[in-house]
Amino acid sequence: MKKFIEEFKAFINKGNVLGLAVGVIIGGAFSTITTSLTNDVIMPIVSIFLGGVDFSSMSIPLPSIFPPAADAVPNTLNYGNFISAVINFLILALVVFCIVKAVNKVMDAAKKQEEAAPAAPPEPSAEEKLLTEIRDLLKEGK
Repeated sequence: MKKFIEEFKAFINKGNVLGLAVGVIIGGAFSTITTSLTNDVIMPIVSIFLGGVDFSSMSIPLPSIFPPAADAVPNTLNYGNFISAVINFLILALVVFCIVKAVNKVMDAAKKQEEAAPAAPPEPSAEEKLLTEIRDLLKEGK
């Protein structure tokens, strides 16, 4: 059991776990934003082209096998909510794709810049500098 706890501590202390946790939290918050964008901005615009139909009210009533109770809610297949969820997913996937594409572009540019910058030649040692001075003086004839 002690080994298991040590392995768990090592796993938690890795930076990837913390990054994953932050990503999940931000993703949840971003999901709320995309849901609002879908329900409050995109779907009303789409409903203009569909004659003012509200997607959340789009449903198909399903038959009941047994006689319903007097206060029973009708059984419906709410495909309008599903369409909204699909559009919400597509928006979220598009945004994640754009973010990943931008990050990859920045990483590629940084990698190319690293490769393009040649390493500076090593500075000559003290002996080489002294020999160069001697050579230059001999050329001058001093």
